[in-house]
Amino acid sequence: MCLGVPGKIIEIDDSKALKMAKVDFGGIVREACLEYVPEAKVGDYTVIHVGFAISLLSEEEALSSLDALKELVSLEDELGLGYEGKASDL
Repeated sequence: MCLGVPGKIIEIDDSKALKMAKVDFGGIVREACLEYVPEAKVGDYTVIHVGFAISLLSEEEALSSLDALKELVSLEDELGLGYEGKASDL
């Protein structure tokens, strides 16, 4: 399963061949490529998939998605499934 994770653009660097950004995922900051969303600006929320921003979304949509992801992680913890766990192990 592939997963896109929403984050907030906190810095943009377009001094190189590719437009890059620092994106904040609730306190964890990672670099991502903005070439697919050239209209993105600092303060925007974007969905990041394998290091690429693939779409922009509202703050409300981003926070709702993050809440859903937190619930999923909480459910995995409750069921005893870690990163390597599988549903078939139940």
